[in-house]
Amino acid sequence: MSGEFDAHERRMWTGAAQAYAGSFAALCGATAGALLDAAEVGAGPRVLDVGTGPGTVAAAALARGAEVVAVDAEPGMVALAAANAPGADVRHAVLPELPFSDGSFDAVVANFVLNHVEDPWAALTEVRRVVRPGGRLAVTVWDDAGNKAMSLFDEALDEAGVVRPVYPAPLPFPRSAEGLCGLLEQTGWAGVAGGEIAWTHRADPEVWWSGPAGGVAGIGQVVTGQTPEMSARIKAAYDRLVAERVAEDGLIDLPAVAVLASGRC
Repeated sequence: MSGEFDAHERRMWTGAAQAYAGSFAALCGATAGALLDAAEVGAGPRVLDVGTGPGTVAAAALARGAEVVAVDAEPGMVALAAANAPGADVRHAVLPELPFSDGSFDAVVANFVLNHVEDPWAALTEVRRVVRPGGRLAVTVWDDAGNKAMSLFDEALDEAGVVRPVYPAPLPFPRSAEGLCGLLEQTGWAGVAGGEIAWTHRADPEVWWSGPAGGVAGIGQVVTGQTPEMSARIKAAYDRLVAERVAEDGLIDLPAVAVLASGRC
């Protein structure tokens, strides 16, 4: 049963697919190769990409020669993924319920998905149901410190004096390699291993700002929920902070750290 957090997620992402694809998708897509490697995705296997978003991981799996099915909870993302990953079977589905028979897939991947479901235990249990015995799973989440690449927005909100709203929270789990591995083990996955992935995302400042300006994710809900005067203050603070960090090529460097874990059914 979906609860308050899941309902908030559905509201938050409604209509945000295009804005996400044009802003934050490149950051999140940086882990696609490592995710597919951990799931041992190559040519041939039938792969499910859960929470595909605009289809970045699905397209990468297709490029490796896999047979790909992809699902997302947001219809706008389903449409984008179908366009960006031609050859994939893209469908609408909302965890923790998947419209597939037991043991339907050789591997499942979920890129930054568990942080968007109310009950990660239920989600991982359902995912295990649709993986064949011996099949693989690989998942990513942002680490305990959160998505560090978003810290520039938080600094701008602080400088502008924005009071953050309190949103419903999912069931907590430690977002570390040890914590994510423990979550997989608790839901029946075997041979679990994990670690951190760290990288620097480079972005055009206006492209990066287009995410919250377009209402994407929690930060977008905060930014677009302000008065015009406060929105202008936030943008002015953001511009000032960017001016201190922009490189000669006009881009900004954004640090990112994710946790990757994998296991076997």
